Amino acid sequence: MAEIKDRENALIMETTKGKVVIELFPDLAPGHVGRIKELAREGAYDGVVFHRVIDGFMAQTGDVKFGNSSKPSFAPARAGTGGSDKPDLKAEFSNANHGRGTCSMARSQNPNSANSQFFICFDDAAFLNRQYTVWGQ
Repeated sequence: MAEIKDRENALIMETTKGKVVIELFPDLAPGHVGRIKELAREGAYDGVVFHRVIDGFMAQTGDVKFGNSSKPSFAPARAGTGGSDKPDLKAEFSNANHGRGTCSMARSQNPNSANSQFFICFDDAAFLNRQYTVWGQ
């Protein structure tokens, strides 16, 4: 496991494939990092599946409404269509590169629609730069 430099700004995800340590970037995206921390501390992400995985591109998770495999509301066909009950977030786009390991918020066509879903890039995806909020790596 990677060394954790700042425990307050680290997210540890335990998956069926092992642990993933994500360094959070509160200076880059304070609102989004705050939301990720809030949902993680509430346990909202516990049991949530990666509902969209595209080889060589990214893996998406975070549908706390329909994507939690341990809740009766789990609906595999609907996973990826929900979010939290919290209000959507305003975009915090930056010049950060979407490279391997970058964590960024998923959203609809509306730039201010990020809520709870996020994706992790498998490789360089610079075409996403300045269009999605990067909040960690």
